[in-house]
Amino acid sequence: MSSVPSRILRYYDRVGLLKPAYLGSNGFRYYQREQLLRLQRLLLLRELGLGSGALAEVLNGQRDQVDALRRHERWLHGERDRLSRLAATVARTLQQLQGGPPLTPPELFEGFTNRYAHLETDRVQQHPEGVREHLHSRTRVTSN
Repeated sequence: MSSVPSRILRYYDRVGLLKPAYLGSNGFRYYQREQLLRLQRLLLLRELGLGSGALAEVLNGQRDQVDALRRHERWLHGERDRLSRLAATVARTLQQLQGGPPLTPPELFEGFTNRYAHLETDRVQQHPEGVREHLHSRTRVTSN
C-alpha cells in the first residue's frame, strides 16, 4: 500500500512515531485512515530532511507543522535554484570543452558554493566551539 517496509513501520512504532490502530492475533499491525494520514505526514517530513527528533515534535504538535513545512518549502526552492545553477555550470563547461569561451575559476564552481556555505553554517551551529576557526584555517590553506 505505502511501499514502506515493515521493518520501518516497526521502528516507527518502537520510537513512538506511528502506533498501529491495533495488533491482530497474528501479530500483524493494522492501520486505519488516521494512522495512514500520520504516515503520509511522517514520510513527507522525512523526505524533507527532518530527523527523528524534529519529526516527533511536529507530529506530536510540539512544533508548528505549518512553520516546519514552510521552512522546508523554502529549503526546497533554494535547492531547486542551486541545482539550476549547477546545471547551467555543466552546460557552460560543455560549451567550453567544445571550443566555447573559457570559464573563470568561480564560474566553474557555481552551484557548489552556496551548498557548502550552508553546510558550514550547520556545523558551526551544531559545534560552535572551534569549528568556525577550523573551517577558516582550512580555507586559508586551500586558497594559498
